[in-house]
Amino acid sequence: MNNGVAVVTGAARGFGREIARRLVARGHRVVITDVNADAVTVAAEELGATAIVADARQATEHRRVATAAAELGPVTVWVNNAGVLRAGRVWEQPEADIALMVEANFLGVVHGSRAAVDVMRERGGHLLNIASISAHGPVPGLAVYAASKAAVLAFTTSLQGELDLARLPIRAHALCPDAADTALVRDEQESPDTALLFSQRTLLTPDSVADAAVALLDGRRVVRSLPTHRAGLMRTGALLPRLALPVLAMMRARGDRRRTAGR
Repeated sequence: MNNGVAVVTGAARGFGREIARRLVARGHRVVITDVNADAVTVAAEELGATAIVADARQATEHRRVATAAAELGPVTVWVNNAGVLRAGRVWEQPEADIALMVEANFLGVVHGSRAAVDVMRERGGHLLNIASISAHGPVPGLAVYAASKAAVLAFTTSLQGELDLARLPIRAHALCPDAADTALVRDEQESPDTALLFSQRTLLTPDSVADAAVALLDGRRVVRSLPTHRAGLMRTGALLPRLALPVLAMMRARGDRRRTAGR
C-alpha cells in the first residue's frame, strides 16, 4: 500500500511521534522533523521514517523539508505539530520565551502550511494543524500560549476558505486537544501557572490525540476539539469572560491540587 508521502513536524516525541507512527501503519512514506537531531534520528529509526533536522520557526526550513519530501513521492499529508509551551504571567515572562511561542506555535504553522500548499496544490492532500483547546477561550497563566493557538485555529479556518475560493484540492484541519500527558506539559508542571492544564480529571494520552488527528484525515471536518465538553466550557469563557474568569480561578485551584499531587 502506498498512500504518498506524509510530513510531520516536531515528531521526535509526543503527539508528532504517535501521529507519524499511525501514518506509517497506513502505508505512507513518512518524513519527520525536529530541532533535536539525536531524538529525531532515534524516532525515525523506530518508526521506519525519514528524519530531517529542521527548525519549524523558519520558512526556509519548511521549504527545504517540502523539497526533500517531494523527492520521495507525491506529498499527500502535512502535519504542523511542532510547538512549545512556556507558563507564566505574561509581564514576568522572558521576551525570548514569548518570541519562541509565537514563532514556533503560530508562524511555524503559517510557514509550514505555505510549504504544504506548494507541494500539494496539483494532486491535493490534507493539511493538519495541531492547535489546542486553549484556542477557544481564556487560559490565565498561559496567555501567550493560548493566543498563539487561537491564531492557529483562526488561520486554519481562514486558510480553508482561501483554498476553497482558489479551488485547490487541499483540506485543512485543526485539532484542538486538551492537556495531555506529554513532555511538553510535564516539563512545565513545576510552575503553578500550569494549574488549569491539570483541572480536568485526567490528562489525555498521546495515543488518543494521535487517533483523533489521523481520523480527521479521513473526512472534510475542519475543526475537532478533544474532549468536546471542555471546548464548550472554553467557548463560554470567551463569550462571557466576566462570568467565566472567577470560575476559571476555581478550576485553577482544583488543577493546582492535581498538579502538585502528580509531581
